[in-house]
Amino acid sequence: MKNKSTLVKNRYKAPLSDQAYLLLREQILRGVFPPSAVLSRRKLAVEFGMSLLPISEALQRLESDGLVESRPRVGTRVRTPTLEEVQGRYVVREALEAQAARLCCEVATFQERLELRTTAAHLDTLFAQAAMGEKDPDFLFVVHTHHVNFHMRIAEYTRCKELKDVIERNHVLIFNWFYHANFQIYSLPPKFHQELAEVVTGTDRLAADEAMRKHVRYGLSELLKTIEIRVAEEWRSRGTKNHKRVVLRLKTRQKPDRAAERKFKNRALP
Repeated sequence: MKNKSTLVKNRYKAPLSDQAYLLLREQILRGVFPPSAVLSRRKLAVEFGMSLLPISEALQRLESDGLVESRPRVGTRVRTPTLEEVQGRYVVREALEAQAARLCCEVATFQERLELRTTAAHLDTLFAQAAMGEKDPDFLFVVHTHHVNFHMRIAEYTRCKELKDVIERNHVLIFNWFYHANFQIYSLPPKFHQELAEVVTGTDRLAADEAMRKHVRYGLSELLKTIEIRVAEEWRSRGTKNHKRVVLRLKTRQKPDRAAERKFKNRALP
């Protein structure tokens, strides 16, 4: 199945490895490849209509990003995040976005403040639809795309290119997307983003800082609990599979070799 990416604009002008990277990242964010899903280079090459080289380069970039991992005798697969890793990324996101909220509150123009409030209202409407049980993958993809764009606009309106670049390079918003999309967390309080935008576009930078910290922390305990359950289920599944393999090996070893026995008896006859 060929992909028409909504993330990759003009992707045919980009190098093949960049195309593969963005297409594969989009599929991971869409949940096509959930945590622990094995990624076959050959299958991906056929699906994307590329050779193995750009696929391998794309997987290396995704491994550097922390979205996939490679293991001996297992291959490459989508990473299942550890609880410590999730907590650490939230600490980084909180620190970066709180600073962005503070600066945005100080320097954003009147037009930019209006735009943030309008975007926040639209975003809350989308999340409300998702919380009501909307399962269409394309719609959920749009929800997360708008969410990333909303937070990146706050970073952009700080007028601090270095801060915006750090937020992008650390993939803090991409990981938030990855966690929430794969662990199905969409339920948010009414006007969740509107209330944040109201404070960030206000006049109190300290209030903007604190509002963003509370915003980032919201739902973290629920997310950690969900991941803990998923990881436990995965380990139980691995244990069951390993047990079956061991039993099969033992049965194979214990099975008598009838052909060898007959051959030995024939040799022993006078």
